[in-house]
Amino acid sequence: MDTFGEQITLCLNYLPCMEVTVSTAEQLRLTAEEFDLICQKLGRTPNFNELCAFSGMWSEHCSYKNSIKWLKTLPREGGRMLVKAGEENAGLMDIGDGLGVVFKIESHNHPSAIEPFQGAATGVGGIHRDIFTMGARPIAALNSLRFGLLRDEKTQHLLAGVVHGIGHYGNCFGVPTVGGEIYFDRCYHTNPLVNAMSVGIVKAGETVSATAAGVGNPVLFVGSATGKDGIGGASFASADITAESAKELPAVQVGDPFQEKKLLEACLEVIQTGAVVGMQDMGAAGIICSTAEMSAKGEVGMRIDLDKVPTRQPNMKTWELLLSESQERMLLVAQKGKEEVVKKVFEKWDLPCAVIGEVTGDGILNFYMHGKLDASIPAHELVLGGGAPQYERSFKRPAYLDKVEQFNLAAITPANDLRTTAEQLITTPTIASKRWIYRQYDSMVGTNNTTTNAPSDAAVVVVKGTKKGIAISTDCNSRYVYANPSVGAKIAVSEAARNIVCSGGLPLGVTNCLNFGNPYDPEVYFQFKEAILGMGEACRKFDTPVTGGNVSFYNQNPDGPVNPTPTIGMVGLLEDISEKMTLDFKEAGDEIYLLGSLQNDLGCSVYLHEIVGETHSPAPHFDLDEELALHQLVGSLIKSKLIASAHDCSEGGLFVTLMEKAFPREIGFEVNSPERASDGKPLRLDACWFGESQGRVVVTVTPQQKAAFLQHTATGSTPVILLGTVGGGIAKIDGQSWGEIKSWKSKYDSAIESTMLKGNS
Repeated sequence: MDTFGEQITLCLNYLPCMEVTVSTAEQLRLTAEEFDLICQKLGRTPNFNELCAFSGMWSEHCSYKNSIKWLKTLPREGGRMLVKAGEENAGLMDIGDGLGVVFKIESHNHPSAIEPFQGAATGVGGIHRDIFTMGARPIAALNSLRFGLLRDEKTQHLLAGVVHGIGHYGNCFGVPTVGGEIYFDRCYHTNPLVNAMSVGIVKAGETVSATAAGVGNPVLFVGSATGKDGIGGASFASADITAESAKELPAVQVGDPFQEKKLLEACLEVIQTGAVVGMQDMGAAGIICSTAEMSAKGEVGMRIDLDKVPTRQPNMKTWELLLSESQERMLLVAQKGKEEVVKKVFEKWDLPCAVIGEVTGDGILNFYMHGKLDASIPAHELVLGGGAPQYERSFKRPAYLDKVEQFNLAAITPANDLRTTAEQLITTPTIASKRWIYRQYDSMVGTNNTTTNAPSDAAVVVVKGTKKGIAISTDCNSRYVYANPSVGAKIAVSEAARNIVCSGGLPLGVTNCLNFGNPYDPEVYFQFKEAILGMGEACRKFDTPVTGGNVSFYNQNPDGPVNPTPTIGMVGLLEDISEKMTLDFKEAGDEIYLLGSLQNDLGCSVYLHEIVGETHSPAPHFDLDEELALHQLVGSLIKSKLIASAHDCSEGGLFVTLMEKAFPREIGFEVNSPERASDGKPLRLDACWFGESQGRVVVTVTPQQKAAFLQHTATGSTPVILLGTVGGGIAKIDGQSWGEIKSWKSKYDSAIESTMLKGNS
């Protein structure tokens, strides 16, 4: 099949004499039904430029046409939200003292699959622009990454490129990368997932809306000049990855972090002049998207002279200018008469700035080239919530769930040698230290990060000029979602909240990045629908409304879809940064307690999947009410200063949790296996140490805190189980030495690099 760029070029070769037909529309990835709808809305057949505009704006990436029905079921207001979900470029929540936190997560999966360095780099740049276009200064970045098996050469190529791209852009731009997650699974071999999150702080009264207003107000193009990179990117992101996808390299944008740094400072400075009416990033679908969305929101139109757009390539065509996704650009509406004020700021920062049009009152987008009207489209008809189609796709329960339900724990032979099994587990790439990755990121630039020398479950950054801190986490275990889409999504929300609580924060709100396969596949759409419903239930339970995010469908390769991966980005608030809690063991003699239940449960564990080889098992034990009670307990223990450390149980189970607590200070521990599960039945040792039952946190308590701790925890419903004590330099389990912590840490730290070297041998 011809690529999207080739299809446009083919069409263009016949302009202006060719007649635009349904065949033209289909070549631009519109359906016959959508072409008919466009004709109805315009009352005529669109010309080629107009059809290109619809192809970008009605792509899944821009219109959410296959997802909006279920997205509307999420809690989209409440809590501390200052704007409703979807109203602005990013979520905005009140953190008190006249300050707001702005945050969002988005995907750049398809570009990263084709050109990993630029794909990842421009993903980072784009998400930061969504933050500072609202007037906020970005203070932290996170990412959530998925790749195929690490030993594969293709995975290593993609991993190296993506990590380099994230590190290069973030380090040069000057915003610290403070956290994230990474998983390796065969299903992501062709189609990696690269999700980028940005968090910023803004003062009350200094936010800017992505809204056009004021008939006669000038419309300005600011930022880097426009080129031909990224053309068709929104449509490219709304199609399956195929063997031909590499030919679509022009759909991958090219970023310049130094230009973005200048753009950041210029945008924040120009806001202070009071000349700005509205501003929006030129992201997916470029100029057509920013003009349409700003106009539709303000219920106005625009006249745009495309020949006035600064370009870096000569003789660019109308459709190229409309659809280019060149990076580091903004569309700005200013107050009439203050054009020179705006220009002066951008001249100071050596950035292009040009008046390219004006706001009109008719709701129509009229695009001119050298005085000739090349496209005329009602803004409302292009956008989500306006004329863009909304579909209800069919869904059916996936057949593989029968195999999941047939899983029998009794048929799994317990491991004979727990220590050897534990060594295998802690060196699996998904669990092992990601040091090779994160040491390529600057986590201290800007001096906001407080986590580098004091590890905690969530990243914690300082709100400068205050005692406040922002806790941030990204979470999703797609294996859980695959096994049970509803429960798996609830777990993703719960783990994000648990990480924030364990760090001393109060969860505030959620941004999501919903990575799924082709929505026209009923089994994929079942996963999507169920995950959304589960996510909504959990967000309501924790009072963490969904402030916005991104849907990324078509994460598909010739072998089938990726595992459903609804990544959760969550922010929380520490009113006083001194109340931050860390995860590491502190002193010999401290007692180790498990908060939460013990289950005979191995469902979806890394142990079961990677070591036993069981690919289909139920999601791990999970109860939403138990989870909330645990969060409330941990939060109160931290507030009362009754615990010395807190770390949640997640991938790898209890054993990995203990090791991760031991590694930072290389302090050992002595623990004993509880004999019975919480239901009173004998407890399997593999389930005890390697099971991934949810709703559990391991804490340590000093001898001085012990009495008050036991009194505080006695009144609640959360089980409290004494495991052992901190001390020495070895791991001792059931009276047997499992070796020095220093040796375990060496294996944990070197596993990823060792695997990559073996893969290349």
